[in-house]
Amino acid sequence: MRKQCDNLVEQAALVSIELVRTSILWHEMWHTALEDASRMYFGAQDVDGMLATLAPLHRILQRGPETAREASFQQAFGPELQRAHELCQLYRQSHNRAELHAAWDVYYAVFRRITKQIAKLCVLELQHVSPKLLDARDLELAVPGTYFAGAKLVCIGFFARSLAVIPSKQRPRKLTIHGSDGSEHAFLLKGHEDLRQDERVMQLFGLVNTLLSSDRGTSKKDLAIQRYSVIPLAPNSGLISWVEQCDTLHTLIKEFRDMRKVLLNIEHRLMLQMAPDLDALPILNKLEVFNCALEAAAGNDLAKVLWLRSRNAEHWLTRRTNFTCSLAVMSMVGYILGLGDRHPSNLMLDRLTGKMLHIDFGDCFEVAVHRDKFPEKIPFRLTRMLVNAMEVSGIEGNFRSTCEAVMTMLRHNDDSVMAMLEAFVYDPLINWRLLLKPQPDEGSRTRGDGSHAEAMHTECVEQAKTTRDGALSHPASMIGTPSYHPVSSLLPLSSSLVSFSRRSRMEPVHHDERALNERALSVLRRVKSKLLGNDFQDEKVDVQTQVNMLVMEAQSNFNLCQLYVGWCAFW
Repeated sequence: MRKQCDNLVEQAALVSIELVRTSILWHEMWHTALEDASRMYFGAQDVDGMLATLAPLHRILQRGPETAREASFQQAFGPELQRAHELCQLYRQSHNRAELHAAWDVYYAVFRRITKQIAKLCVLELQHVSPKLLDARDLELAVPGTYFAGAKLVCIGFFARSLAVIPSKQRPRKLTIHGSDGSEHAFLLKGHEDLRQDERVMQLFGLVNTLLSSDRGTSKKDLAIQRYSVIPLAPNSGLISWVEQCDTLHTLIKEFRDMRKVLLNIEHRLMLQMAPDLDALPILNKLEVFNCALEAAAGNDLAKVLWLRSRNAEHWLTRRTNFTCSLAVMSMVGYILGLGDRHPSNLMLDRLTGKMLHIDFGDCFEVAVHRDKFPEKIPFRLTRMLVNAMEVSGIEGNFRSTCEAVMTMLRHNDDSVMAMLEAFVYDPLINWRLLLKPQPDEGSRTRGDGSHAEAMHTECVEQAKTTRDGALSHPASMIGTPSYHPVSSLLPLSSSLVSFSRRSRMEPVHHDERALNERALSVLRRVKSKLLGNDFQDEKVDVQTQVNMLVMEAQSNFNLCQLYVGWCAFW
């Protein structure tokens, strides 16, 4: 390809490398690495792992800076980090722990200063973080996500001079590319995220949309799943097309309650008043507390939001119907896919159409179901606020009929769905996820951004995090050196528990080819059983029975009360 289109290849390499550089600055790279290294050293007492985590970053520092931002980092922290690196090298020779303790004194001092600087990140100027991108103009390269066979090519004209930083855990950036068509194309530039699985899920949704449009029972109902472009740039960064005019359910409920001076976490506060040690209660006691909280709050917030944000009754009826049908489609498709972690920040509502949009597909193939701590017992999200928003008929109407139509379509096309998922689970770039072990104690480290535009950390989730992490012992006590603490234990507990972090919730295990194949076969058998209708029992059930059983499981308070509080089952 380079022989035929050398300029195009050069431009693609330049844009990819510079976007990756912009997605994770040196400050953020070191912040994350020091946090992970401290967990290995003070928590797991894995010295080799700690040194291996920091070694690549020291090599990057030794290569020298290429941008003004990197040069400022080198000037501010280079000498100290070099001193810490030398102390680590001395430890390799002497195996004297005092050398490592001295190194961590330096690392922690650097970490504290970096943390303060990162907190002030709100806008990045391209001239400081990637002057090469700023100079790139009138490229032959197409704007990401705009290429369609046979359509006119929309090339990159130039990149906007500044990027807004969304103040969430991973600090994604809003990037604007000006295309040759004269339009602005907005993207979310994400670092510390592996988006390859999200890309595959979008491909599956494309297949499902094709099947929905060609099936006799669904073709006339406008049941297409709303998709967006996902462009992985590296294993830990990528681009997501910006979805305009959408709000997360979390944002909608927060704004609605704020306007009425209602506590956002009123249900959770009521639960804590009844049982301060909520997570330690037996399931039946949790159920009792959960039911009392539901009785104390009406749960009509989302229904009222839909009504208040509609121009008139006709518009409201259309949006309500779209909301119900789109929720039903994704409930069935998400169930087949084994999609989990459907908390309010992973569900978005289109302001104009009322359709539901799902984001964050890190938990597929029932990963959340098999978590050791707070496993998800429900097939999809169908909490009371969603049901109340369907108004008088509830689930008995458009929701149930759409679920049955979609499940019937999926059963009729099970070979196509299985072929797509088989390629999915055997993809060497992403099938390593099948052999990951859930690490619920790391659950407090979250994706944080939760959506393309959301950057909110709520009191409800803050208290949930405190409850969840409160049982963790002080890591210093493990090694008997109270003067040395892991960086992570000294951080303010500011990240929310709205989702389990893809970067830290899992611990990789040995990639055994045989175990990987067995796990892949198990996943495919499970998906096949869902498509055949024998997922609940050995005998095949009809579509109506299967949908009814799924709805009962999804609405069961017994199942909902066992979820972690950041999932907001009471909403």
